[in-house]
Amino acid sequence: MSQVIPDGEVCVAGIESSPNDDLLTSDAQYFDYSSAANPIQQGIIPPVPYRTFSPSFFDEGPTRVQPLDVSEELGIVGPATSPALCANFIRIVRGSVMTSAEATSQVFFVFRGNGRTDACGETIHWSQGDYMALPAHGHALHHSDGEAGLYWVHDAPLLRYLGASPTVARFKPTFYQHSKAQQKLAEIATDPKTANANRVSVLLANRNFPSTRTITHTMWTMFGLLPKDAVQYPHRHESVALDFVIDCKPGCYTMIGTELDEFGMIKNGRREDWAPGASFITPPGYWHSHHNESGEDAHVLPIQDAGLHTYLRTLEIMFSHPGHDRTAHISQTP
Repeated sequence: MSQVIPDGEVCVAGIESSPNDDLLTSDAQYFDYSSAANPIQQGIIPPVPYRTFSPSFFDEGPTRVQPLDVSEELGIVGPATSPALCANFIRIVRGSVMTSAEATSQVFFVFRGNGRTDACGETIHWSQGDYMALPAHGHALHHSDGEAGLYWVHDAPLLRYLGASPTVARFKPTFYQHSKAQQKLAEIATDPKTANANRVSVLLANRNFPSTRTITHTMWTMFGLLPKDAVQYPHRHESVALDFVIDCKPGCYTMIGTELDEFGMIKNGRREDWAPGASFITPPGYWHSHHNESGEDAHVLPIQDAGLHTYLRTLEIMFSHPGHDRTAHISQTP
């Protein structure tokens, strides 16, 4: 302990043991760097798994909410679809359902039907293709006079890991109309400068987050077009993508893998066939490409924890075919 001597100087007289020493040191551990720096490689922490969730949920059964839960595979407290996010299917049959999450951000997409949501002192009337973003304290009551299906993603798993509770609403409830998103997507798809980009897509954003240009401070939401007879070449990023298929015909699919071949396409990949209303997980750091052999345009909705990654400067988006048009017709594929 330290001792103050008369002239004001401090000297160290020695350290005495404290009755609390065992309590303070009992949780301390010490590891060699090589055995702890990559816990996934060492098998200490599970990787984000592949998983597909069937759209049949939306077709039958009573009003209910179904978390798309892989928390057991992740080794974390659930429900969770990724370490930071939880996706859910919601079915409403001529009635109401309440949703609530200890989250900073919630995003809802209307897959089918129409109705209204009462949340944060506001009433939002919605129909197919619309989006809603709700902030912290976002209890919501959803109602439909017919049958409706919603896709709901929030960041409660992130807060559980941090041991935190949402105390500040970083944005106000925000409504994104399908007609405006579709109009913007049409502009992008017909503009020669953007029509052949790797992703022909609209990023839904909130003016409160000008530096990340994301729908909330933690989440990214993209309304994407997969043109008919096209391949969108592989790309990768460090955020987990929770992909929801809005609409498609048979012949649309995603290839996912860790390696590229000599032509910059995915080698020994996993194929995820699309179906309207289906959802699948794209793990972080994995290459993935989208393919449309159906003869008709298709649309997909990736929701990611990329708002947080963008703020942390860790998103690291990479493309397998940089420097030239990255969306090619199938006949032009290498």
